[in-house]
Amino acid sequence: MSNSPAQDTLAQDFVAFAVESRVLRFGEFKTKAGRLSPYFFNAGLFDDGAKLGRLAEFYARRLVASGLQFDMLFGPAYKGITLAAAVSIELARLGQNKPFAYNRKEAKDHGEGGTLVGAPVQGRVLIIDDVISAGTSVRESIEMIKAAGATPCGVTIALDRQEKATVTTATGPQEAAESAVQQVQGQYGLPVVAIATLADLMGFLDVQSDAALVSARPAVQAYRQRYGV
Repeated sequence: MSNSPAQDTLAQDFVAFAVESRVLRFGEFKTKAGRLSPYFFNAGLFDDGAKLGRLAEFYARRLVASGLQFDMLFGPAYKGITLAAAVSIELARLGQNKPFAYNRKEAKDHGEGGTLVGAPVQGRVLIIDDVISAGTSVRESIEMIKAAGATPCGVTIALDRQEKATVTTATGPQEAAESAVQQVQGQYGLPVVAIATLADLMGFLDVQSDAALVSARPAVQAYRQRYGV
């Protein structure tokens, strides 16, 4: 889905918020794929009421602007649980009251039992997560949603890193031509709605005067040229 100018502003505001909150940091970080990334986005650091509330506002505004139609939110454990709850609150505040559900990692054998918690999983279900790294969480969510008799209709994330995914082969990990987001879109035919992308992050760095942010830009640009899609 293309970004309109208003959505670009939303993305820039989100990147600025993530940097101010120290959720988005610059330096040298090793990714799950073994790459040395010049930036790190850790949504687990949206860890107080004010930050989580603002994060939910960004998700909700992006979803409303996207026009994506969905009946409920599904948050994969663990980060998705908080996100689904917070964003459902914000959507209700905007006049779109949506139920939400999530999974627990271990099936419960007492009480209501099972692995799914919250509203009944039915209709068009939107999966919410922080990022798509390997797509494992999305695949598992799709399976759970379908097993419940519902229809996965899309995925929403905070940041699309727009970098080549890694695939495991007989000879070891290999670089894919596509990003994990593109793989999800291609394999499952699901739209992925991101609050911001690596391109938005670069746009943010382009207009900064802070010395630390200015000095971070060349490394991010080089990383994008090496691994970007």
